[in-house]
Amino acid sequence: MTSEPVFDPAFREGFDQLLRWRRDVRHFRTTPVPETDLEAMFDAAALAPSVGNAQPWRFVRITSPALRMTLAAHVDEASAEAAAALPDAERAAAYRRLKLHGLREAPVLLAIFNDEAPIAGHGLGRATMAETLRYSTVMAIHTLWLAARVRGIGVGWVSILDPDYVTAQLDVPQSWSLIALLCIGYPEAPAATPELERRGWQARESIAERIFER
Repeated sequence: MTSEPVFDPAFREGFDQLLRWRRDVRHFRTTPVPETDLEAMFDAAALAPSVGNAQPWRFVRITSPALRMTLAAHVDEASAEAAAALPDAERAAAYRRLKLHGLREAPVLLAIFNDEAPIAGHGLGRATMAETLRYSTVMAIHTLWLAARVRGIGVGWVSILDPDYVTAQLDVPQSWSLIALLCIGYPEAPAATPELERRGWQARESIAERIFER
């Protein structure tokens, strides 16, 4: 029998620091990410929990320069439309000043999909909550994110986009649904405080306001 590991106070403190330094990165250096680190990140993601052990995550690595530019232009357009739709002019101006992605400079781009009909898992646990498949893929993304950060590598989640457009560009099976477009690389200036908080967009609020009892 394998003995259970002991996570001592030093480990717990280090883990807390990892969570605090896991930031959504938008400013990347162009330094390549070692393949060994990428492989380790994928291995870590595969350890994420999944409903019925379905492991529905599917990773598409985008290596085509033309496709990179196409996606960057699409996100720029979607961002401009989102800013124009904001009713408050001051907030819209602040939005336009934000850097919302690193698609052009991040050395690694990953599109992460959820297989909506995986053979693995045989449907266990999701008969009444099919969305648990997507939750599983999000857990894999978060696990990959932590595995990246512990190696000094940053991740940026690009969410201002049309999922159907991105999916069509990547030519994946029809049963796959886009969950995330990620920029991965070394941050220009690592920070423990979220960039949106540093730029005055939104501060982190107290967790006490989000805990309820019934």
